[in-house]
Amino acid sequence: QVQLVESGGGLVQPGGSLRLSCVASGSIFSISSMGWYRQAPGKQRELVAAITSDGTTTYADSVKGRFTISRDNAKNTVYLQMNSLNAEDTAVYYCRAVVTVTTTTRRYQYWGQGTQFTVSS
Repeated sequence: QVQLVESGGGLVQPGGSLRLSCVASGSIFSISSMGWYRQAPGKQRELVAAITSDGTTTYADSVKGRFTISRDNAKNTVYLQMNSLNAEDTAVYYCRAVVTVTTTTRRYQYWGQGTQFTVSS
């Protein structure tokens, strides 16, 4: 089994910054892709940013230039640095990882439990 644990959510003022972290643990052979998704009330879950094992990144248009995704492969950790935050960024943020597990060498996707993040003055 693989577990993803997010941290770093909370309350921040408009224009502020915050960093989210997600650590993967368990029967991990390798992690190909890690990413962040978010779901605002009444909306579908959407991709925020993703990063492959070689560092290739993808961003939603709404966060380009404001958010930066990075990962530490040695620690199985992905980060999301968020700057210039606004109310539209308020959502539950979920970490996702595509993991090759040691037990079967097959790949599966895993999700974290989500961390709430609110932008408000």
